[in-house]
Amino acid sequence: MSSDLEPLGPVEGVRMYLDARSDELSEHTLDAQRYRLEAFCQWCDEFGLENLNDLSGRDLYQYRVWRREGNGEGRDEIATVTLRGQLATLRAFLRFAEEIEAVPEGLRNDVPLPSVSGGENVSNTTLEPERVGEILTFLNRYQYASRNHVTLLLMWHTGARAGGLRSLDLVDLDLSADHPGIKFRHRPETGTPLKNKERGERWNAISPRVARILEDYIDGPREDTTDEHGRNPLITTSYGRASVSTLRDTLYRVTRPCWRGAGCPHDRDIETCEATQAVHASKCPSSRSPHDVRSGRVTAYRREEVPRRVVSDRLNASEGILDEHYDRRSAREKAEQRRDYLPDL
Repeated sequence: MSSDLEPLGPVEGVRMYLDARSDELSEHTLDAQRYRLEAFCQWCDEFGLENLNDLSGRDLYQYRVWRREGNGEGRDEIATVTLRGQLATLRAFLRFAEEIEAVPEGLRNDVPLPSVSGGENVSNTTLEPERVGEILTFLNRYQYASRNHVTLLLMWHTGARAGGLRSLDLVDLDLSADHPGIKFRHRPETGTPLKNKERGERWNAISPRVARILEDYIDGPREDTTDEHGRNPLITTSYGRASVSTLRDTLYRVTRPCWRGAGCPHDRDIETCEATQAVHASKCPSSRSPHDVRSGRVTAYRREEVPRRVVSDRLNASEGILDEHYDRRSAREKAEQRRDYLPDL
């Protein structure tokens, strides 16, 4: 251990890092980095590393192997692209640790990042429009205007990110009969930043039917509560504003086929399947995240030939990002849609 270093434990170091970056990263990004670095802290605890000063390049290689193989409480084996993202976050943390003299200078360069091909850098999962229709039909019949219903309905109808949905207050809604809509606002000073900050602010039109369901939710199941800043959130729990993790967990739960009595397409025994428990819903191969809902929405728009610029503005994402990360149409689908615009085909 170098005499120039200041002793610092892994958990405290991660806490300091997240606190230092809280004013520059969105809440969603901070949550993602916190989750990734929790695995690193688990590894440190398992291998008895109590002081970051003692961390070496050999340790970092061992951590890479440990994480790749799915070690860590509540974690599974991960794909190369996921491992690369987790190690990139660890590099960013170690850069911070170097700056505060907790690890040797240049240690971050010893974090081995696996290389991935272009196609590997994109998730292939999505929530198919047909499945969304089935789930919303179930919710409309059995859990009408519930928080579950409103969460999936708004994510699907607007294509919004979970952080954007979480940011909505009652005052952001115009549920008038003629032209209902909702406004996404960047309010970092009171805990609800948007991913693209001020550039993410926008009005989204909603249908009269969606507006009616929102009204029924507000007048009925919604918990009438304020958040810690005295604001009136649209989506609430008994503790106040719903967190991003609450919204994400909602999607994991309702996208499991067994949850709505549709059986198990994975030949699992529903009586003993771990994924039937709400806390383990994400372990169901059919469960889907907010990102998957967003990609399904983009795919549906593009199948319906909604102009790319319109989709880009509504979802607050560049056309390039939409094409690379969200459009799940097959190459054949795209070719057949182009056929209609080309003569003599």
